[in-house]
Amino acid sequence: PMFKKVLVANRGEIAVRILRACEERGVETVAVYSDADRNALHVRYANEAYHIGPPPSAESYLRIDKIIDVAKKAGADAIHPGYGFLAENDDFAQAVIDAGITFIGPSPESMRLMGDKISARKTVMAAGVPVVPGTAAGLRDEQIQAEAAAIGFPVLIKASAGGGGKGMRAVRTPEELEPSLGAARREAKSAFGDDTVYLEKLIERPRHIEIQILGDKHGHVIHLGERECSIQRRHQKLIEEAPSVAVSAELRARMGEVAVKAAQSVGYYSAGTMEFLLDQSGNFYFLEMNTRLQVEHPVTELVTGVDIVKEMMTIADGRRLRWKQEDIKPKGWAIECRI
Repeated sequence: PMFKKVLVANRGEIAVRILRACEERGVETVAVYSDADRNALHVRYANEAYHIGPPPSAESYLRIDKIIDVAKKAGADAIHPGYGFLAENDDFAQAVIDAGITFIGPSPESMRLMGDKISARKTVMAAGVPVVPGTAAGLRDEQIQAEAAAIGFPVLIKASAGGGGKGMRAVRTPEELEPSLGAARREAKSAFGDDTVYLEKLIERPRHIEIQILGDKHGHVIHLGERECSIQRRHQKLIEEAPSVAVSAELRARMGEVAVKAAQSVGYYSAGTMEFLLDQSGNFYFLEMNTRLQVEHPVTELVTGVDIVKEMMTIADGRRLRWKQEDIKPKGWAIECRI
């Protein structure tokens, strides 16, 4: 086995998923739990389990100090963050590394670069990746209004630190812009503690296509094809499908090539997802990157035969990817419903 003992810094279904991958690899496991999860499946499934605090996540699963303390106490030599909680927190990744423990995920530097939507846009644009026309962040309202006129309506206001549709507003006329800016800033401040917003051209009736990538620490990056997640409610994904009915083999190859190039531009390794908008004419634009394992990873695993969680462990251990791009041939169909 690559690691003797892995701590899973998460709960619920994703914790069980990672624990199972460890067990199949012959790696011992450590679970953490709050008071609310004392009898949860992930606690019973792991070889060892440690209490880390009361039910609120801010006092348990989000406590970096407690998680690292448990890892040291248990003798874990690696930590997998799962998704949600601390999964995209570069401070957590750095703290794990500073404690002499392997972080099963990307480097803190690439998380930092790609975690902020504005810096991610700048980074991929420099690498020649197409992005939706838009503005820089940090502009005053009057500057944004001037830029909106130049981009042309309809436009989309987005929170720089955002996610899950928070701080997002579609604006179809100049008259709607000022009140929408105020509302978006207030919502972003409340959700993320940061009211920085920017504008993007609103692509009408786009498809939301994401490309799963895997990269090792030796500069080898491949893609595992696409997932379609266009069926959404309040900008939250409901249905995930792989492959997409709208993506031909030729388009898949082009989008995959762009996703790989974007990942390589920041020296990215581990699992990650590049999200794109696909318009009615077949043009696609980079939206953002998720620097973690995603909820929807199983649909890609089912059609490619690649175990993404096990590959993350292999990569974290410094080993080379055993897959080449030509090995990845989607077979069959998979759908996930987010209930």
